[in-house]
Amino acid sequence: MSPMRAVKNLKIDAGRLWDDLMQTAAIGATPKGGICRLTLTELDRQVRDWFRARVEALGCTVTIDDMGAMFARRPGQRADVAPIAMGSHLDTQPTGGKFDGALGVLAALEALRTLVEASYETFAPIEVVNWTNEEGARFAPSMIASGVFAGVFSRDWACARKDRGGESFGEALEKIGYRGRQRCGDHRLSAFFELHIEQGPFLEAENKDIGVVTGVQAMRWYEVTVTGEDRHAGTTPMPRRRDALLGAARIVEAVNACTRRYPSAVGTVGVLEARPGSPNVVPGEVFHTIDLRDPDADVLDRLEKEIAAEASRIGGELGLSVAIKTISAEPPVRFDAGCVAAVRAAAAKSGYSGRDIISRAGHDAAFIARVAPAAMIFVPCKDGISHNETEYSSIEQCAAGAQVLLQTVLDYDRRLAEQFGK
Repeated sequence: MSPMRAVKNLKIDAGRLWDDLMQTAAIGATPKGGICRLTLTELDRQVRDWFRARVEALGCTVTIDDMGAMFARRPGQRADVAPIAMGSHLDTQPTGGKFDGALGVLAALEALRTLVEASYETFAPIEVVNWTNEEGARFAPSMIASGVFAGVFSRDWACARKDRGGESFGEALEKIGYRGRQRCGDHRLSAFFELHIEQGPFLEAENKDIGVVTGVQAMRWYEVTVTGEDRHAGTTPMPRRRDALLGAARIVEAVNACTRRYPSAVGTVGVLEARPGSPNVVPGEVFHTIDLRDPDADVLDRLEKEIAAEASRIGGELGLSVAIKTISAEPPVRFDAGCVAAVRAAAAKSGYSGRDIISRAGHDAAFIARVAPAAMIFVPCKDGISHNETEYSSIEQCAAGAQVLLQTVLDYDRRLAEQFGK
């Protein structure tokens, strides 16, 4: 079938997509119904193997780069045209849900199956991508592989990132056998489309089927080390203590107070570790993170200065030293207008209601947008809950997103055929 003919009759199989979501959710399943499948663990290897077996059964060629990113390619009419890619990630948070990341990869797999079953030959090659370490739960920051792909991070820096147990990203990648030969970034793309649950409440509240994602808000991650003095908890009078945990607690409170001054900003301390971690020792050192986000980078500039000033004041009052290190500073992203238009048109053609929306969470597509045209598709999730074992999108919502993803890729493929003068 030619890509120039009508394609609206190609329909994804909602039940098959749902079955894939439930099958992969069993890999790392938690008692509360979620998933703990941290990146580059044995469980990650298992789900990668599962994914690889399914795409190879469809006749795809799988390429793996040296950051572990997986690219499953189905040929098109023109091998000299860069592929249209769709995908997301298969790693999760420690208490992750069944849909964050996995929906984007498995919906892309289902779209590919639909093309194969229909014997539909696209103009450009089509790829399904599984990016490594999107979550950043084990190796900070998030989106490491797509960041290296886009030139945001150096490969050596990324491979040297360590988890809390001291194992490096590079060591863990070697251990699960997924360090590929292709250099990360040496992989041209005509476009990249990522389907994801919204992770927020707006689509559900407005009863919209599809979010047409026009961009991603700015995001910054920091690592903070507060240093005081280890002392015996029973013998050290309160006035003589240099309690690092007390200082960290006040900084956490300052993050909350400063962020609340800006209506659209959010600030989070998601990791806090007191050392040496003994019940009868006054903590001499505390490590914690700060995550700041806002659509406006200028707001984050002001917020960063205010929090740093508060941390310095708190340290001075309590006799502590406070070191703040920026590990990630991402500007706001505006997605490619042509890709966004393709998503908007696909939603309408597929018969779904939609609205434009800004992503308030970071995604691999935000980095890929630096090196290739990109856009995202959102579907609602119940109560806007994500990074939680209760995270939920219905079979109908997942199917709607997958259908729009397929239609978007087909429409974009048609545009490429026209562009290259087929």
